[in-house]
Amino acid sequence: MTALAAAGGTTVVQAATTDAWAGLRQQLGRWLGRGDLQRENAELERLDQTADELDTAGPAELERVRIRQEAGWQVRIETVLESLDDTERAQAAEQLSALLSQRIPQGGVSASQSGQAVGGNVGIRADHASAAAWSMGSVTLGNPPQPGLPQG
Repeated sequence: MTALAAAGGTTVVQAATTDAWAGLRQQLGRWLGRGDLQRENAELERLDQTADELDTAGPAELERVRIRQEAGWQVRIETVLESLDDTERAQAAEQLSALLSQRIPQGGVSASQSGQAVGGNVGIRADHASAAAWSMGSVTLGNPPQPGLPQG
């Protein structure tokens, strides 16, 4: 149950700023609402707040916001599961697992609105006096120093 809830929290945060968000938001809101329209709407508002926080977080605070949101959604999902009797819990866990398996990126690759994700090689080419570029953030190239040798 904890692993499933953790996967749910991670999936919410990973999808919140991607094209997959609308579908996940709707399905997860329905799952969390458990048939209660008022509760479903409250959960949809919570999901929207999560997406807004992630979307507006600056680069310096983004990782902190991601961690906090993942943990919060894990607890929220665990709370829903714990509130159910054994039969309902098993059924809800199965439903959630199916929902998440549709949304978890295959190959472990995902990207937000401001990024690119690649699960293989990238080729960049400029033709006919054009320019091409790829931004990878802070990357260090080269071989690490051999153990036991002085650095300098």
